[in-house]
Amino acid sequence: MIACCVMMCGLAAAGEREVSGELVVFHAGSLAVPMREIAGAFMEEHPGVRVLREAAGSRESARKISDLQRPCDILASADYAVIDSLLIPDFADWNIRFAGNEMAIVYRDESRRAGELTAGNWFHVLLRDDVAFGRSDPNTDPCGYRTILTLKLAETYYGEPGLVERFIKKDTEYVRPKETDLLALLETGSVDYVFLYRSVGLQHGPNWLALPDAINLKNPALADRYAGVSVELTGKEPGTVIRQKGEAMVYGVTIPKNARNPAAAEAFLEFLLSKDKGLAILEKHGQPSLVPSPATNYKLIPERLKPYALP
Repeated sequence: MIACCVMMCGLAAAGEREVSGELVVFHAGSLAVPMREIAGAFMEEHPGVRVLREAAGSRESARKISDLQRPCDILASADYAVIDSLLIPDFADWNIRFAGNEMAIVYRDESRRAGELTAGNWFHVLLRDDVAFGRSDPNTDPCGYRTILTLKLAETYYGEPGLVERFIKKDTEYVRPKETDLLALLETGSVDYVFLYRSVGLQHGPNWLALPDAINLKNPALADRYAGVSVELTGKEPGTVIRQKGEAMVYGVTIPKNARNPAAAEAFLEFLLSKDKGLAILEKHGQPSLVPSPATNYKLIPERLKPYALP
C-alpha cells in the first residue's frame, strides 16, 4: 500500500512537470519587467516549457486575438475590462482579476521645471510652452484612456475648467501606442514628463510624482467618484464605440479560446497567481495583489484556478 502511494505521488508530481512546449503570452507593456522575471522563474520550475512573451497595449493585444486570429495561450491585460468588453464571450470565457496600480507622472532630474513640480501644480507645469509631455493612445492602451480619465477627474478636483482639452491639444506628437514606449522619449530628453503607472516609474528608476487618490484611479473606496467620468473608445466592430467609465485600476488575465497549449497556460497562471511565486514578484515591482477578487464568469474558470478568484 505504501509503495503504491509512493508511486502514485511520484506520478502526480511527474504529471505536474509534464507541461511542455511553447507558451505564448500577450501582456500589457506595464507588465514587461515583472512578467520577464515570472516567466524565467516558471521555466526553471517547468524546463519543458518555453515562454514567448509579447508586450503591447492591452487593447491592441486583445485585437490581435479577436481581429487577427493570432494564437495566444494567455492574455494579461492592464485593465480587466478590456477582456470583458473585447474578448468575452466570443474569444474567451472568463477573466481573473489579479493586480492593481495607480497613475503617476514620471520624470528625470533633468526634466525642465522639475524643481517646481508638486501634487498641487503639476498641470500648470506640464502645460507650459517650454515643457513637453508624453502619453499613450487611448484606443490601444489602457494607460492612455486612464490618462484622460485622470485629467477629467483633475479638472474637477483642482477647479480648472478646460483642463482636459488643453492637455489633449498639446504635445500630440508624443502620443505613443503603449505606455512603455514613452520611456524612450523620456530617457532621450524628447519629453520632460510622461503619464505612466506608478509601477513602471519604480521599475525603470526615473522620479515619479504621486497624485492624490481622488484622481489617480488607485483607491477602490472612491469607485463612485471615479465612475463620474468616462471616455469613448473604439468598439469591437469598425465604426462602433464603447464608453469606458473611470474605476480603480484592476489587471485581468485569461486563457483565450484559441490557446494551443492550455495545460501549460493553466500551470503558468497557477504560478502567476500564487502568493509566494508570481504575486510576490509583482509586489516587488510595485503592483499590489488583488487575489482573490470577484471574477467574470467564475463557473467557467478551470478548476485548478478557481482558488485564486471569487464568484
